[in-house]
Amino acid sequence: MPQNNKEEKLQAFSRLLDIMDELREKCPWDMKQTIESLRHLSIEEVHELSDAILQNDMSEIKKELGDVLLHIVFYARIASETNDFDIADIIHSLCDKLIRRHPHIYGNIEVENEEQVKQNWEQIKQAESKGEKSVLSGVPQSLPALLKAMRMQEKARAVGFDWEEKEQVWQKVEEEMQEFQAEFNPNNSFDAQKAEAEFGDLLFSLVNYARFVDINPETALERTNQKFIKRFQYLEKKAKESGKKLSEMTLAEMDVYWNEAKTHSL
Repeated sequence: MPQNNKEEKLQAFSRLLDIMDELREKCPWDMKQTIESLRHLSIEEVHELSDAILQNDMSEIKKELGDVLLHIVFYARIASETNDFDIADIIHSLCDKLIRRHPHIYGNIEVENEEQVKQNWEQIKQAESKGEKSVLSGVPQSLPALLKAMRMQEKARAVGFDWEEKEQVWQKVEEEMQEFQAEFNPNNSFDAQKAEAEFGDLLFSLVNYARFVDINPETALERTNQKFIKRFQYLEKKAKESGKKLSEMTLAEMDVYWNEAKTHSL
């Protein structure tokens, strides 16, 4: 499918803005919405987009991107009614930021690789706050813990706080693993809080290593989650077909179906 030219894209965007205006002025549900009431719906839409991306379903990705775009336009329309900002303000602000944070394209800065681009981005972002904010302040508190760990590590790296070699990071993983295992030494009294803290350190170090070998830990874990779901549902299906309940089966019996699911690339 050929890409639309710029005029067609502008016409499509203008059409969306016109529809949003009409919905806001005539639809009882749309008229009632506020920035606050849309928040949880926006979060849901982003998660649906994430699911479509993980499934590599381009048709669903297109649909979910449309839903996310609708929310952006919706927020802009609501804010325009109180003269706080409108869609043009959002777009111009974004364009200005992109130009400002890409001095290797719009300025005279030279970069050798994407890592230097990321470092420049974070340093420029910190300069924009005039040093009044922590380097880590740009990481949303509501991010899932695994993703938050990765983003904090990336931001720390941008200002030079990071390991030099991945071998050093792996040594840290092994060190944290030993400390976690030590919490279960039968010769010591068990401290649940300390074991939890050591497990957190272990996870954090694994996220660090994943980052060094260009693996997104959030994506990796979610793909494993989806794989587990498919295999477990296969197990449930085969058990039902054989007239058995999972709770009545032995682990060895369930393993037969589990291994079958693996041979089917589930």
